[in-house]
Amino acid sequence: VGCRILVDEGFHLTSSLLAVAFLTSFGSSMLYGYNLAVVNSPAGYIKDFYNRTVVSRNGTGLNEEALTLMYSLTVSVFAIGGLIGSLMVGTLVTKFGRKGTLVNSTVLVFLAGSLMGFSRICASPEMVIFGRFITGIHSGISLSVVPMYLGEIAPKNLRGFLGLMPSIFICAGVFLAQVLGLHELLGKEEHWPLFLSLVVVPTFIQLMLLPWFPESPRYLLIEKHNVHATITALKWYRAKCNIQAEIEEMQEEQRSLSSVETVSVWQLILDHTVRWQVLSVVVINIGMQLSGIDAIWFYTNDIFENAGIPTPEIQYTTVGTGAIEIIAGLIGCFTIERLGRRPLIIGGFGVMGMCCAGITLSLILQTHVPFMKYVSVGCVVGIIAGFCIGPAGVPFLITAELFKQSHRPAAYTVGGSLNWVSNFTIGFIFPFLQMSAGSYCYLVFCSICVSVAIYVYFVIPETKNKTFVEISQMFATKEAVEESQALTPLDQLKLKKMNGYGLFLLITKQELT
Repeated sequence: VGCRILVDEGFHLTSSLLAVAFLTSFGSSMLYGYNLAVVNSPAGYIKDFYNRTVVSRNGTGLNEEALTLMYSLTVSVFAIGGLIGSLMVGTLVTKFGRKGTLVNSTVLVFLAGSLMGFSRICASPEMVIFGRFITGIHSGISLSVVPMYLGEIAPKNLRGFLGLMPSIFICAGVFLAQVLGLHELLGKEEHWPLFLSLVVVPTFIQLMLLPWFPESPRYLLIEKHNVHATITALKWYRAKCNIQAEIEEMQEEQRSLSSVETVSVWQLILDHTVRWQVLSVVVINIGMQLSGIDAIWFYTNDIFENAGIPTPEIQYTTVGTGAIEIIAGLIGCFTIERLGRRPLIIGGFGVMGMCCAGITLSLILQTHVPFMKYVSVGCVVGIIAGFCIGPAGVPFLITAELFKQSHRPAAYTVGGSLNWVSNFTIGFIFPFLQMSAGSYCYLVFCSICVSVAIYVYFVIPETKNKTFVEISQMFATKEAVEESQALTPLDQLKLKKMNGYGLFLLITKQELT
C-alpha cells in the first residue's frame, strides 16, 4: 500500500536522475549549442589562416569569393554532419543502447577536437573543415539520443522537466561560446584553435562518469528482455519501494509489442496506426527550424546596430541575448510539469509569430518613427525568449512521448533528419528571401509559427503525467473514431469501450462472417 501511495503521488527527483540529466546534457547537448556559435567570433582569424595557408602552398592567395565560400563550407558542413548523425540514430540506439550510444560517440568529439586544435600547427584548413564535419555527426546523434535516454529513464511526472534540460544546456553552450569569444578571453587570433577544440573538456567529464550509471530500464526490459538489469536500473534511478507499478506498466507495453520488432524508418512511414504521430513529429520539427530563429540569430548584430548600439558594445549585447536564452529555458523547464507541453509550445510559437510580425512593422516604419528601432530590439528578444521557453526543447520531448519503444528510434531518426535538413535549408534560402522580400520576409516566419501553433492546438493532445501506453491509446482512439466515421451505420455493429482509456473496438459485419 505504501508503494502504491508513492506511485500515485508521483516520483521524487533523485540525485541519480539529476546527475544523469546533467552529465548527458553537459557532455553532449551543450556541444551542439557551442558549435553553433563558436565560429562567429574568430571568423576573421580563420579566414586569414585559410588565406595564408593557400599563399604558402600556391604562392597566390584566395580572392574574396573563394575565401567566403571556404568559410561558408566550414560553417555549413556542421549541418551536413548533423544530418548524417541523425540518420544513424536508429541503428546505434538499437545496437548499443541509449547510454551506450552516448558513451561510444564521445570518440568523435576527441577526434574532431584534435583535428581543429592542431590545424594551425599542421597548416591544414582541411583539418578545421573535417573537424567541424565530425562534430556535426556527434551533434546529430546526441540531439536525438539525449532526450530519448532522459525520456525513458524519467518517471512520467518528471519527464517534461528532465526532457527540457538538454535545451537549457544547448542555450548554455551558445552563451559559453559568446562569452569565451569576447576579445578579453579567447577572442584573440592566437587562441582560435583552442577556442574550437574546447569541446573535448565536457565530453571527457561525461566519459569518465556516465559509464557508471545504468542503461535505460525500458531498453533493458522491452528490447533486451533483461528483467534483473531492469530492476537494478530502476532501483538506481528511483526512491525505494516505488518501482513495482512502473515495471508492470513496462511489461504491459512489452506484451503489446511482443510480436513487433523495432521498426525501420520506412516501416514507420507506412504504418497507418501512427500516421498522426508521424505527421506531428514532422510538423513540429520542421516548424522549429523554419520559425526564423536561425535568421534572427544571424541578423541580430545588424538589428542592434540599426538600433543605435555602438559597434564595440554589440558583442556584449549579443552575450546578453544568450543570457535571456538560458533564463527562458529555465522558465520552461520549471513550469512544464505544471502547465503541460501544449501551453509552452503553442505559447512559444505564438509569441514568435507576433514578434516576427512586429519586426516587419518596425523595419518598415523605423525611418519615419525613430522609436521603432527599439521595438525591433524588443521583438528580437521576444523571438529568442519565445523559442527557448518551448519550441527549442518540447519537440524532442514530444517525439519520445508519442511513440512506443518499437517505433521510437525510427521516429527520432525522422525528426532529427528533418530538423537538420530544415536548418540547412533556412540558412541557404534566407539571404535570397531577404533580398527579394526585404522587411516582409519575416512575415513568412510569422505564418509558419502561427500555423504550427494552430496544428498543435487542434491535433496534439496533452501528454503530461501520462504513460507511453496511455499516449499511444489516445491516438488509437483518434484513429478508431476516424475509421468509425468512415463506416456506414450498417457496418458499425458494436462499439465497446475497453480499459477505461477511451479505446474502442470496432466489430463490423464482415468480421462476424
